[in-house]
Formats: sequence, C-alpha cells, structure tokens
Amino acid sequence: MVLDKTFHLLKKRYARQLENLIITEVRIGLHLTAVALSDNSHGVASTLTATQPREHEKKRNFDAFSPSQIKGRKVLELFDPPRQTNITDTLKLAVMNAVSSKILPDTPYKVLEDADPIDLLDLNGSKNITMVGAFQSYIKKIAATQNHLKVLELDKKTFHPEHQKYYVPAEAYQSILPASDIVIITGLTLLNNTIDALLSTTSSGARVIVTGPSSSLIPDVLFENNVDIIGATKITNPEMLFTIVGEGGSGYHLFRYCAKKICILKE
Repeated sequence: MVLDKTFHLLKKRYARQLENLIITEVRIGLHLTAVALSDNSHGVASTLTATQPREHEKKRNFDAFSPSQIKGRKVLELFDPPRQTNITDTLKLAVMNAVSSKILPDTPYKVLEDADPIDLLDLNGSKNITMVGAFQSYIKKIAATQNHLKVLELDKKTFHPEHQKYYVPAEAYQSILPASDIVIITGLTLLNNTIDALLSTTSSGARVIVTGPSSSLIPDVLFENNVDIIGATKITNPEMLFTIVGEGGSGYHLFRYCAKKICILKE
C-alpha cells in the first residue's frame, strides 16, 4: 500500500531523524487533524471518520494514543500501536506529512510554491477528465471548458445542484478511470485505503494528480504508481493552524489563514 511503503521508505532513509522524534502537539478537529513534532515540523491531514466505527472504538479505550496519551509519545510508536483506530490512522498521515515537510526541500523533486495542480493542466480540447472527490472549485473550472467531466463520489448531495449532472457513483471507478485522460484524486483516499485500487485502474497514459491537505508526503511511492503531480500543503503559520483546526476549519480556511499550496512535480 502507498502509505505503508512511504513509511518504510522514510524509516529506511531517515532512521536517525525518526528515532527520537516526538509528537509535541496535536489537535483533532471536525475536518482536519494537525500535529507538531519535536523537530519543529508541522503536518495536517483530513480527520478520518466513519458512520460505523470499528467495534473496539465503541468501547472505553485508555491505550496509547487515546485521549491524554498522545502528546509526548515517540513517532515510531504510532506505527505499531496496540490497536488500530480512526485516530491512529489519521495521526499517521498527519505525522508523515510533518516529517515530509522537513525532507522535501532536500530532495531532487521540483516543488512549485503558490501553485495549484489544476493550473498546471492543459484543459484545451475535449479530454475525458475524472475527479475522485467533489472539489467544487475544480468542477466549476473544468465545467467551463469543452472537456468531458465525471466526478466519482459517495454522495450526490455533496454537489451543487447545477453540478449534479457530473456525478458518478464511486463504485463505478473501474469502468470510468481506464478511459480517462486526466485523473484528479483527493488526498483523502490515502486515509480511507482506496488510493491503491484507484491508481492501479488508471491508464498508463493518463495525467494523474493527487491533491489536498492530506497529500503532502514525500512523492517517491506515489510517483512510482503513475502519479504525475502532487498538490500539497505548506504550513506558514503553525499557531494559526491549530486554531483553525480546533475551530472546525477545512482546507479552504488553511489556505486563507495559515498555509499555501505547493505542487510536487514528477520530471
């Protein structure tokens, strides 16, 4: 899986940095989760929720990484917790994004600051474009072109009424993605364990983008799996980050108050 392989890559290449790294702050909000680490790095990820939580999450839990047991723990403990929960899954990605934020400047990959992946795409002509996740701003921009848009989503109610014509049930991905010239995938798929199946279904000739606050990982594994551009997040105001997350903020609020968009390019 993409996340497992990325973690093992981080552990192999940066063992010394990870060995004593500690979670110094955490904020689990309605939409986002933010962490600070002892090397002064910061990361964010979408908060993983579920209509039906795992059975053990319904019970009293006082294990490691339960409330009051997260701050002060070593990062490496998080990747071998006594039990897997929505909280630990969310924290893992936020932590990997924090670790990656320190590493990215020293990698050979090209990073564009103040850049959105949609602006790097050629939207001229009549291409088949598929989005996994209803990014409203992207839908609006693509809808104004001559391209053929489909949006894979779980819930049609996510769409503005005028955009519901683009809705396709998420389970139809196997019949939609192979014929797509451009595929834009929400970083939330890294959390809900659907990213691997989606990437394996895209055409080798497609232009593939993974984007959103959750997708700020070092790019190696994603690039090995047919991804061309990663739309990532760079935190610019850590103090405001925790305020925004704690007050129910979403990605839109991050980019207004405490972060900027960056693009990591496969070249």
